[in-house]
Amino acid sequence: MSCRHFLSLDDLSTEELNHVIAHASELRTLHREGKGPRPLTGKVLGMIFEKSSTRTRVSFEAGMAQLGGSAIFLSPRDTQLGRGEPIEDTARVLSRMVDIVMIRTFAHEGLERFAQYSSVPVINALTDKLHPCQLLADVQTFTEHRGPIAGKTVAWVGDGNNMCQSYINAALKFGFTLHIACPPGYEPNAEFLANAGNQVQIFNDPTAAVAGAHMVTTDVWASMGQEEEQQIRMRAFKDFKVDHALMAKAASDAIFLHCLPAHREEEVSAELLEDPHISKVWDQAENRMHAQKALMLFLLGSR
Repeated sequence: MSCRHFLSLDDLSTEELNHVIAHASELRTLHREGKGPRPLTGKVLGMIFEKSSTRTRVSFEAGMAQLGGSAIFLSPRDTQLGRGEPIEDTARVLSRMVDIVMIRTFAHEGLERFAQYSSVPVINALTDKLHPCQLLADVQTFTEHRGPIAGKTVAWVGDGNNMCQSYINAALKFGFTLHIACPPGYEPNAEFLANAGNQVQIFNDPTAAVAGAHMVTTDVWASMGQEEEQQIRMRAFKDFKVDHALMAKAASDAIFLHCLPAHREEEVSAELLEDPHISKVWDQAENRMHAQKALMLFLLGSR
């Protein structure tokens, strides 16, 4: 039987994405009232981690528990993938034993191969190419604080990494303008920019990118696997720190987001990160759990 996967934002229509985000906000409210539904009782989530993460593991595992289901954590030491079993074989076997799978890995192509042979929904919990679950939480957070994001301007300040590339996808799906500020040589993949057209603009000056923006967001300068480039990147990005002075160039009611973990006084000032009037990163972090709950319910056909 065919099933839906969530490997990128493109796997859902704009209407479906908006449904998931609206449902996520409902689930957040119900959870805080102690009235959260438990429609996934008896369902099992398989969690495959080739890249470690605090927020991804806890948000999926806690979210599944809140919905009445359970989760199994699998590191490279816990699966035959780490011993060379073909992805196709693992996908076919694992998907006969669990109801849904999330994968956090390096190569996006491996995720796509797993999904091709899986008989249950597969969720991209991060690859080197994309991080779509984070974008669900980010759009949810903006919507809860400032209303619909369509027609707004978002400024991305930093590396053209998997988060930046997911923001390009999001701009097209949700209808906002995206300004990307990055040093020369650190732009996102050219294919993403080619597909985006005039809706996405590249800047080498963060001040120009942030001007008038309704949301400003960033990420660490050296992602997992790039630690050896840390010092080179520190020099390249030294003028790309987001602080109150830079936020002053944005719209008067602009919010700041960061997918975390944050390196204070590198990509963001500690003062801005802790400013509750501008920084909404803690709501954003919590919303990963609620957005993923809504996504799992959508993919499993539960309402």
